[in-house]
Amino acid sequence: MQRMSGLLVGAVFGAVFVVVNAQEPLGGPVAAVLRVLACLAAASVVAMWFVAVRRERPVRERGGPNMFGKGYLVVVAAEAVLLFGGLRVLAALGVPAQANVAWVAFVVGVHFVALAPVWKDWAIAVPGAVLTALGVAGLVMAATAGLAWVPFVSGVLSGAVLLAGSVTFGWRAIRSAPAGVPVRA
Repeated sequence: MQRMSGLLVGAVFGAVFVVVNAQEPLGGPVAAVLRVLACLAAASVVAMWFVAVRRERPVRERGGPNMFGKGYLVVVAAEAVLLFGGLRVLAALGVPAQANVAWVAFVVGVHFVALAPVWKDWAIAVPGAVLTALGVAGLVMAATAGLAWVPFVSGVLSGAVLLAGSVTFGWRAIRSAPAGVPVRA
């Protein structure tokens, strides 16, 4: 159930990435379609989460390792410091505001890569590496004529990666677990 909750968090943040960053230079209809698709994807993960909760209700999950233990807390604390400290540094350096989403994508990506050994789940390193790369791409683009596309590259595409991963792993978990057996993503 903890992993399904993690997928739920990833889907919500993925949808936020898309909804907030689907803007110009994308056309209005394209941005609207992307926002709707992101919300539908997040809603599907919410539905899968409820299915998982319902399946687990009759069965008590055996005590396994806590995903949100000390290692997780250290990674999240470092993420918060890097995220907010980095945004202040970017502002102090006069970097355009569009670069902020690139920094966020970079830090969130690094956070997933750092969590992979903590959770002993290397599958999360893949979206982490992709988000990190999209963040770096956006930071580089912020210094070019491509500045207007930074929210799309680092925001919308990062959100799409989080949503695609959450939907895919959530669907696999739901399909593979028979009723009455705890769902593990």
